[in-house]
Amino acid sequence: MSDPTRPELPQEPHPQDGPRTPEESAPQPSRRALFGMLGGGAAGLAVGAAAGAVANSALASGPVGSGTAGATRGVVAFEGAHQAGIVTPAQDRLHFASFEMLHSAGRDELISLLRDWTAAARELTAGRDIGSGAVDGPPLAPPDDTGEAQGLSASNLTLTFGLGRELFADRSLRGGGTEADPFGLRERMPTSFAPLPSFAFDLLDPATTGGDLCVQACADDPQVAVHAIRNLSRIAMGRARIVWSQLGFGRTSSTSQSQETPRNLFGFKDGTANVKAEETKALAQHVWVADGPEWIRGGSYLVARKIAMTIESWDRTTLQEQERVIGRTKGEGGPLSGGGEFTEPDFARTRTSGGTAIDIAAHVRLAHPSKNHGIRLLRRGYNYVDGNNPLGQLGAGLFFISYQSDPSAFVTVQRALKTDALNEYIRHVGSGLWAVPRGVGSGEFVGQALFD
Repeated sequence: MSDPTRPELPQEPHPQDGPRTPEESAPQPSRRALFGMLGGGAAGLAVGAAAGAVANSALASGPVGSGTAGATRGVVAFEGAHQAGIVTPAQDRLHFASFEMLHSAGRDELISLLRDWTAAARELTAGRDIGSGAVDGPPLAPPDDTGEAQGLSASNLTLTFGLGRELFADRSLRGGGTEADPFGLRERMPTSFAPLPSFAFDLLDPATTGGDLCVQACADDPQVAVHAIRNLSRIAMGRARIVWSQLGFGRTSSTSQSQETPRNLFGFKDGTANVKAEETKALAQHVWVADGPEWIRGGSYLVARKIAMTIESWDRTTLQEQERVIGRTKGEGGPLSGGGEFTEPDFARTRTSGGTAIDIAAHVRLAHPSKNHGIRLLRRGYNYVDGNNPLGQLGAGLFFISYQSDPSAFVTVQRALKTDALNEYIRHVGSGLWAVPRGVGSGEFVGQALFD
């Protein structure tokens, strides 16, 4: 997929692709050793950010992959003007989780949950165990940390938190009736926080759609990402429960100029024109919220779409047809109008045999900013494979994630894809929209300004 929503942004430098230095190949210090070397302040290293500028890494000197040695390798700062995990150079693995608040939980429980999650996130992203850890607590009590990430580094873990529109609305009660504004947030809801409409070809499964809260865990080690979601889910017990989640591998977008363009499961380079972390002006225009309530300024809106691919049908399609559908070459990724991967498509160019070089229904044409009022989305999706069905068909596709300053930007681009030739091979089966509060300062918890 040449990208339904094009841009993606970086925030903190992270390991760059390429050969590993001798220092990088050396054994990584354990999480327990990290704790001893880092001390209590590692998670709070300041992230310098000015007017939507790219946030800095928490590394002592230079980004991961630059040969920096020591216990701070692989740590991305949790605190900053914007939440990490948006413009942070995309990591290799994802564990995305959607939660719903329990019917017995109200405003106080929501606040306490966000406080506890924030405290845990500070430890997890710094490569430390939560509380007394997995083995050092009282022997007759459950450990504070589940322990499966012991011996692993922080692996550039980022945790990004979002708030669902359901938190701002009345709540249906199981016995009938409704509870008006149970969290006392209705007056703090941004006017732009409108629900996503139905789109052509949607086949949404309620079991993988929506949610009161979301957590996006990205890391370079899948066990580190799963460990984070597992512990946050355990901490939420009695206040919220996980309702659906998605594992992802193989990023499908680059969010930094230091990263090569990856490929999706259709074999095409994906996210060529994505917004990059270094494009501070584009981030300020297309990703960061500039108005509305104070708690959302400097934040963003997260759209997640689970897109199932009909892999078997695609694999029986000719190369020529595949390239026509996408509008790019499958090898280098250049537009069919000519040039290399980063050559701007020429939608007016014609073929000697007649017709435009890039088909009128090609994905790259319909998703291009020039066809969508200049809109750019910051894409941060991942490939997924959820096993197979009894017919031997893979349950695989793209877990699409985009960040934008207004949900209407995504709506505009998605509606433009109604005639996309790619729709023959994909189906949207899951969906969600969350408001992502601004970054967390020292001593603050995620979304604190919403309750102040």
